[in-house]
Amino acid sequence: MASEDKEVDYSLNNPDTLTKYKTAAQISEKVLAEVSKLCVEGEKITTICEKGDKLIEEELAKVYRGKKMTKGFSHPTTVSPSAFVTPYTPLTSDEKEANTVLAAGEPVKIQLGAQIDGFGSIVCDTVLVPAKDKPVDVVEGKQADLILATYYANEVLLRLMVPPGLLATGTDEEKAKAASAKPPTQSKITSLLEKVVKSYDCNLVESTTSWLFERNEIEGKKKIVIAPGENTKGEGSPEIGEVWGVEMGVSLGSGKVKQFEQRATLHRRTTTTYALKRPSSRKVYSEVQKKFGTFPFSLRQLDDERDAKSGVIECVRNNVMRQYEVVGDKDNAPVARLLTTIAITKNGITKLGGAPALDLSKFKSEHKITDEEILKILEQPLSRNTGKSKNKKKKKPAKKAAAKEEEDEEEEDSDDE
Repeated sequence: MASEDKEVDYSLNNPDTLTKYKTAAQISEKVLAEVSKLCVEGEKITTICEKGDKLIEEELAKVYRGKKMTKGFSHPTTVSPSAFVTPYTPLTSDEKEANTVLAAGEPVKIQLGAQIDGFGSIVCDTVLVPAKDKPVDVVEGKQADLILATYYANEVLLRLMVPPGLLATGTDEEKAKAASAKPPTQSKITSLLEKVVKSYDCNLVESTTSWLFERNEIEGKKKIVIAPGENTKGEGSPEIGEVWGVEMGVSLGSGKVKQFEQRATLHRRTTTTYALKRPSSRKVYSEVQKKFGTFPFSLRQLDDERDAKSGVIECVRNNVMRQYEVVGDKDNAPVARLLTTIAITKNGITKLGGAPALDLSKFKSEHKITDEEILKILEQPLSRNTGKSKNKKKKKPAKKAAAKEEEDEEEEDSDDE
């Protein structure tokens, strides 16, 4: 049996691998849409997270029935309030945090994910919490600036993930020249993204990191770190045949971060081995190993939340589990985040899972992108048109969408006159 396992091709060359990634992504996107509806003024975060996890389990139960393979979470449901940067999932046994509710107008970050046979898709979207009985048709001011800055910065980052020359057109000589170009350095990526967000009077969130995804691994050997903080740096460039979790973080404040006082409840098993001494620690470790493998989990997902809080301490102290600290904006300013799972193929980038398409007509800002280098990047395609697309409706390029915003503003100005 062991020799048979070694012969399995888990790369994207195996169509089954891409199918599993796509199925996990479809589940993630479906649950993300449902959880977004739950984010309303006055709703408890703990309640939303629990409902989200239940939905993931229900959807996973519908696929690959009777197959001998692992299915589960690639990331628990987390709902991060306005100034929070990292995923947040409070415990019902922590009374104060369990009563945390959403406030109208705040940008909350919903992050979650499913995995099938170790192939995980994680998605994150930022939604503005609607006020009770007061629907907002058009978002204006700082809120609009934050959402638009995050959207366009994410669009630029995705295009910078395309390997040089992959989608080049023209003569053979022009294609060869494009292919020989070096991928942008991580400092160049940060520089370009700073231009985008500063157009909307925002800043990049410090040390926002995109990771290479592999089977049973969401933090692979390569990573791209934008606006790196102290002692952090990226490593490697995207290549054909890889799957990445691409993250964007934008703040209305400085973008610098600090550790918040809230309990760290998100953890992940490492590959480190250690003979745990406490029975509660061994119990927690065993449960995590069976239920979550090496994917992140919340202490609230374990059988006994109170035991988990004490049992995880020895696991973290001896590095058999990693603890994700609760981090937020240093100025307590509103933060927006997006996370998209992508596959890089010979035809370009395929978005496996991500936030739903943003309706740009619902966001009105006094700011706009004017930098020609950025506008040129936004005009570039993410993938080659293979003629197989079922969606006949053409999507407006990001640059045209930006131009449309400008036209609308000019029309309104003339109407005012």
